[in-house]
Amino acid sequence: MTDKVLRLGCAGLGRAFSLMLPTLVADTRIQIAAGADPRPEARAQFERDLGGKTFASVEDMCASPDIDAVYISTPHQFHRANVESAARHGKHALVEKPMSLSIDDCLAMIETAERGGIHMVVGHSHSFDRPITQTRALIASGDYGALRMINAMQFTDFLYRPRRPEELDTTQGGGVIFNQAPHQVDNVRMIAGSRATSLRAMVGQWDASRPTEGAYQAFLTFEDGVTASLTYNGYAHFDSDEFCDWIAESGLRKDAARYGVTRAALKGVGGNAEVELKQKLNYGGEAYKPPHGDGTATRWHQHFGLLIASCEHGDLRPQPHGIWIYGDEQRRFEDLPAPGVPRVEVMDELCDAVFNDHKPLHDGYWAMATMEICFAMLDSARQQREIPLTHQGRARD
Repeated sequence: MTDKVLRLGCAGLGRAFSLMLPTLVADTRIQIAAGADPRPEARAQFERDLGGKTFASVEDMCASPDIDAVYISTPHQFHRANVESAARHGKHALVEKPMSLSIDDCLAMIETAERGGIHMVVGHSHSFDRPITQTRALIASGDYGALRMINAMQFTDFLYRPRRPEELDTTQGGGVIFNQAPHQVDNVRMIAGSRATSLRAMVGQWDASRPTEGAYQAFLTFEDGVTASLTYNGYAHFDSDEFCDWIAESGLRKDAARYGVTRAALKGVGGNAEVELKQKLNYGGEAYKPPHGDGTATRWHQHFGLLIASCEHGDLRPQPHGIWIYGDEQRRFEDLPAPGVPRVEVMDELCDAVFNDHKPLHDGYWAMATMEICFAMLDSARQQREIPLTHQGRARD
């Protein structure tokens, strides 16, 4: 590996890759060296934009001597096989959430990484975001007394963005439980700083034309007595960015007047036409537009909706610009400067692991604990009961 520069191969050149691309381009520790995708149009755009070598298969890219690590943003069902390819060739792995679609796969990925002597970081999730980690630091300071309760809420248009059929099939990793809940669960676990013990949940499937989970409510307990409520609704009505000064999840300002555009764009589109629309909008497609804009707008910290951490002597509310602190006697706002590199915290953790051989926080054990909670949401809703959690590992230091 070259000195303090990580040569990165990008596995899967889709939506997740395009969201991570501004980070990879802006971080001077990262050299985008290669890309892998079965779509020739995506490979062609990668070569035009970034100049790296491209491959039709992840396995072939992992075999390349020109990369040190692999960013895995392929469809969920391929994560295990992609990690196995990376480990087989001695390449470190940054894996998008969700880690995988079963506990058995999560355990296999952990064992594969350990046996192969590679570091595996699972993210991006919003628990990397500085307002979340700073909220945890404020709680750990003890200035506001013990943490007692967390409330997290997010309302989006997730279910009405163009989808492939498997993205609307829960058994193949579709719906909000696998695609959105890991963000919220990670945030709550990060702030709680304790091991989760049980969960009770209900899920919503309210539109027969989108036959997967579009909403959930969950009640999560922790071993130190902290409780957390988690609410998510992806049915494209209320938008909880209204609670975040109309800063979108990406950290960019949103035009509140564009209400309903997601549903409107999908109206009358279905079947193969929806797949074709997604392909056109995806990286390499004829209608592709970078989701991060032209790069000139101020980008604030990313977020995942409204979150309030309630302590004995204050409530803490992370926001894209900083943290609102509601104490016993006064309310104040703790500013956080806009990030120079979006999602830089992900690269900090990956580079620290690779360059300094430091164990990452968001490793396989952390991600498996988050996925167990997501699986428990589905199990609890089906069985109409509270589900005990058994793969939560150690509490955070």
